[in-house]
Amino acid sequence: MSLQNTSFLDACRGHRPERTPVWLMRQAGRYLPEYRAIRAKVSFLELCRTPELAAEVTVQPIDRLGVDAAILFSDILVVFDAMDVAVEFKPGPVLPQPVRTRADIEGLRWGDPVAEVSYVMDAVRACKRALADRVPLIGFCGAPFTTCSYLIEGGGSRDFLEVKKLIFSAPELFRQLMANMSALLADYLIGQIDAGVDAVQIFDSWAGALGPRDYVEHVLPHTRALVERVQAHVPAGRERVPVILFARGNANLLAHTATIPADVLGVDWSIGMSEAIDIVGPERVVQGNLDPGVLLGPKALIHARAQEIVAAGARAKAHVFNLGHGISRVTDPEHAKAMVDAVHEAPTAKPRRHARL
Repeated sequence: MSLQNTSFLDACRGHRPERTPVWLMRQAGRYLPEYRAIRAKVSFLELCRTPELAAEVTVQPIDRLGVDAAILFSDILVVFDAMDVAVEFKPGPVLPQPVRTRADIEGLRWGDPVAEVSYVMDAVRACKRALADRVPLIGFCGAPFTTCSYLIEGGGSRDFLEVKKLIFSAPELFRQLMANMSALLADYLIGQIDAGVDAVQIFDSWAGALGPRDYVEHVLPHTRALVERVQAHVPAGRERVPVILFARGNANLLAHTATIPADVLGVDWSIGMSEAIDIVGPERVVQGNLDPGVLLGPKALIHARAQEIVAAGARAKAHVFNLGHGISRVTDPEHAKAMVDAVHEAPTAKPRRHARL
């Protein structure tokens, strides 16, 4: 069976569909009452590790909002199950035993994420069944830097001093950690692709923790290696899936991030979409970038801001509308629906015509 709505994949591949496609980061989550009803019965990790429940949650925003793509319900840190690294959610992620010393890093076990995080692959298959080809399914992982940051800091951080301590005091040790993590994450995404996802997104949520020089030296090569290895994988009997790269806090890093050949470059809300396109060039596909806080305002403002971003995105090769970061848990679902409707109603750029030779 072929997909009924291909607008998201069309845009990811550089084409201009009839209307701008839209989905939301964290679109399956706690701003939805139907999600909260399920979470009242199970823990977060139990939800992630139960494929049929993960599929039910994944589909909820498709039914309620009418978005053009689903994103697998999971968490970037479940990949630690392939490393025997414990993580707890209280509600944010906490690692009881952070990895900070040479002995800690050299003692890490790099397992097979496809086999050892098999519940994610099962969830992909369950999601595909539940979606019944209405819209494509997006798989994802954290970027090497963001995943390693959680591993080192033991959770979220304001200043990332433990990460920076390792970078600046033992750069070769940090490089090896990042290289190993990139390889593990590539296997993890390829497993999701083989299980059936139609696109993948790499979340570098903490990219903005570093200045441009250190981002280029210590992060960019490993993110590039991950993207290129995933892009080299073509699933049997299918097209190569598009790879989206989203780096948060990316205004001062966007020119460097754009050197990575991801199919789609996510843009956060720290920069205007038109300015972002000036930086990455009009031949790139972009995704973003409404400030999630706008959804807390009146519907008239949401409508106006969404259509402004669609208009700005017309200068890119193609544009996937999204928020500039994940949707807030205090968002009214009706405001999210108003945003989706505004994007779908907005005039879109006409497909480009190639000059005759």
